[in-house]
Amino acid sequence: MNTDKTRVVFGNEIDKKTVRRANKSKKRYLKKYGDDSDANYKLAFSPIDALDFIEAQNINFGEQNDTFADNALIVGNIRMGFGHYRISIAMASCAHALGYTPYWLDLASFDAVGSKMIREQNNLYSLASRISQKSKLFNALVWEPMNSEGFKKITYNAVDQKNSELLVPVFENIDKNIPYIATHVWPSQAAVHAGMKHVVNAIPDNWPMALHLSEGAMHAVQTPFAYLGYKTLDGFAEKPLKGIPEQSIKAVGRFIDHELLVDIENDNRRRKERIASGNPLRLLLTVGGAGAGFDMFVSTVKHILPYVKAKKVALFINFGDHKNVCEKLIKAARLESVKTYFNDYDGLKKLVAELKDGNADGVFAIYNDDIFRAVYSTNLLMPVCDLLITKPSELAYYPIPKIFMRHIGGHEVYGAINGRELGDSLDEYPTAKRLNSMIDKLLSDNEIIPHICDRITELKAQGYYNGAYECVRLATSARDTGLPK
Repeated sequence: MNTDKTRVVFGNEIDKKTVRRANKSKKRYLKKYGDDSDANYKLAFSPIDALDFIEAQNINFGEQNDTFADNALIVGNIRMGFGHYRISIAMASCAHALGYTPYWLDLASFDAVGSKMIREQNNLYSLASRISQKSKLFNALVWEPMNSEGFKKITYNAVDQKNSELLVPVFENIDKNIPYIATHVWPSQAAVHAGMKHVVNAIPDNWPMALHLSEGAMHAVQTPFAYLGYKTLDGFAEKPLKGIPEQSIKAVGRFIDHELLVDIENDNRRRKERIASGNPLRLLLTVGGAGAGFDMFVSTVKHILPYVKAKKVALFINFGDHKNVCEKLIKAARLESVKTYFNDYDGLKKLVAELKDGNADGVFAIYNDDIFRAVYSTNLLMPVCDLLITKPSELAYYPIPKIFMRHIGGHEVYGAINGRELGDSLDEYPTAKRLNSMIDKLLSDNEIIPHICDRITELKAQGYYNGAYECVRLATSARDTGLPK
């Protein structure tokens, strides 16, 4: 196996200019944040209260090393928006369902050089995302091309590989035989550099990009389109490249939590019964913290409000851990009589239990300071809602009828395309006018959402949502055990 991930990527030699740029990038971070390559970071564990139902343990720096359970499985991740956290929860959920103890390793959370590098890059990404929503010129000339074609080039991977070497010290006291699933490429690259032996690189996007390459790991993709893109590495450079060998890539299906799958047939039955009975259609809207697409959110909420007043719609909005965005949208959309669940996770769980077979009306605003509760609030609400309105990011793959707002970054487009082709979602609507028109259509035609519900049930039976289970099996080599009942 190639050990120099910067100079050679899957047998493809990288030009000397790019290699020099990669080395320069790593040296810059070392100069700025120091060199901790000789550090001996002790690792301690603490329970994640919001994920107590799967017995997840958070890995922190401590005074002495705690001992991993014999059935440990590590989920390596970073917080970049909510997407990678949400996928990580799905992996931890399925690991628990298959009999493993999940450990949560957020590489951006430590006081370490590599962690500071991640936080700096994430801040730059968030800033550029916000600018792209305010400047059409920046979006057209910089942001869209970067997210679709810039990140696709194999030279981009070479630089990331060199920077990810900075994360190795965090792995000093981790048993290298512990199964490991990464839900972002940096935790995957870092684990490989650190000598972890059973690494699965769970790729979140449908659009193939060199950004996600982690030679030495098993690349797990959600779709056949992504599989062929990575198998061939077509378009990753001007000249033809050697692709990923068969033993390093597998199409596994979508990354979905065990808890969202076990009773999905009944969730769909209840959706169809609510629609047939003329109950208010339950719309779930997820709002990000970068403010991306904010004007479209406001327009859509304003459009929905007359339906809420007429008791044709119940609107649930999860603002995650972004209180400022919540306050801003409530003011901009002139929301009144909002039922708030602010830092009230127990209250939200009680509400969800009541909604399972009960009624809903009005507008519900959800917010939580705790990142795990903020992310999982959407998971709690999905089974009791009828339609998810979101941008086509990681939620594009979840088993609930969906309609998509305009993407943020060109790579997201292909998540919406996959959902449309499989039939568990409607299309991406790039303007508020088109999105609102389709919402009108769904409210006037009671046959569309039930049709999507039936399709979701079919897709579950065909194994399309088993990706997280399969990632666990790949990491643990526990094959042919059958799905949890």
